[in-house]
Amino acid sequence: MKTVDTEEFWTLLHSLPVPDDAEFLYGPQEDGQLRERNLRLYLELMEEAGSSILLVGEAPGYRGHAVTGIPFMSVRELAARPGLITGNEEGDGFELPVAPAAQWESSSATVWKTMAGWRGPLPIFWPVYPNHPHEPGNPATNRAPRAEEITAGTPVALALAEAFGVTTIVAVGRKAQTALQRSGVAAETVRHPAQGGARVFASQLAALNEALS
Repeated sequence: MKTVDTEEFWTLLHSLPVPDDAEFLYGPQEDGQLRERNLRLYLELMEEAGSSILLVGEAPGYRGHAVTGIPFMSVRELAARPGLITGNEEGDGFELPVAPAAQWESSSATVWKTMAGWRGPLPIFWPVYPNHPHEPGNPATNRAPRAEEITAGTPVALALAEAFGVTTIVAVGRKAQTALQRSGVAAETVRHPAQGGARVFASQLAALNEALS
């Protein structure tokens, strides 16, 4: 199995510019440190699972990733018993935030419902823009990442793919697809589960899993 070295990934993630209407999720404050510990554990679990598929989404949502530190995972999935990743009856070992802004997120629920039928090692999840973009002055909102933010964030996703020796990259939504294409990466594309896309996302991902099995 390839040794996973995420040093470059973390270096790029921590050096990504953060505009006033976005939030860096892995800063030195207490909740930022908790999110980073969760993300580091998540990547360790993905390494142990032998993951070689990367699902690249758009950006963290304030009800999920921005709370837990893990893409497509809200507090509900973080606290699941048994653990959604390991199947351990005591959970996956993640830390629960104190007084989280939200307990669940619809996109996270859709993704993990789909993962229940996944064959083989679970794919790795990561957004093409890893800061949380929000409306000015209101972190409890989501906004679409701007083109320049996506351009700046794409190398972080590619560094993660490189670290894991990813063989298949899947773009979740058109923004991720366009960003990857501009970086010369040919990626499969599935519908994003948000805004009424849950059913199509699930069917497309199931078909992709079948093709890759």
